[in-house]
Amino acid sequence: MKEKLKIDIVSDVVCPWCTIGYKRLEKAITDLGIQDQVDIEWQPFELNPDMPAEGQNLHEHLAEKYGSTSEQQIASHQHMVAAGEDVDFKFDYFDDMRIVNTLDAHILLDYAKQFGKQTELKMLLTRAFFSDRKDVSDRMALKQILLDAGLNADEALTKLEDEKSRTEVKNAEEFWRQLGVTSVPTIVFNRKSAVTGAQPVDVFKQVLSELIKES
Repeated sequence: MKEKLKIDIVSDVVCPWCTIGYKRLEKAITDLGIQDQVDIEWQPFELNPDMPAEGQNLHEHLAEKYGSTSEQQIASHQHMVAAGEDVDFKFDYFDDMRIVNTLDAHILLDYAKQFGKQTELKMLLTRAFFSDRKDVSDRMALKQILLDAGLNADEALTKLEDEKSRTEVKNAEEFWRQLGVTSVPTIVFNRKSAVTGAQPVDVFKQVLSELIKES
């Protein structure tokens, strides 16, 4: 039996291009009919590891971090909404939208891995944040998302108080940083080659076709 193509997706829950990138990759995999030949694992990357518990208004955050004006932000969000529509994903930007700390979300994604539920939980988290105006750092919101994914929410939430779980996620982030990952999404194939950014579907198809042929 052929070995599966291992795909590591280094990303953050609140990264819009990570969502677009995955949805395009997913379409490429589906179009090529190789769903049973790939193994996807989500790897943690915090865009804002120092974000306080209360979060920060998205407009303020973007102005502070990137120096972007209101006009630039509006144009960027419109572009993102259109890109989302192309892959059947809804981006709902609103005035009081807040960027939040995502460490807890990454701990839960690590927990979901053992049940084969990582991708499902990842998409529920990103949809909650971008489409449903939910705070994905809020424990009650996280509990509902875990339940929606068919996971044991109470067991999963205990991981958030577990120092070992927090350290493991931080160590994983450092591992990818040491390998040179500085932006997300970074999509790594068989831990040998990588593609950064939300590439077009055709680019993913070409990369996947070549790698499947090689294997």
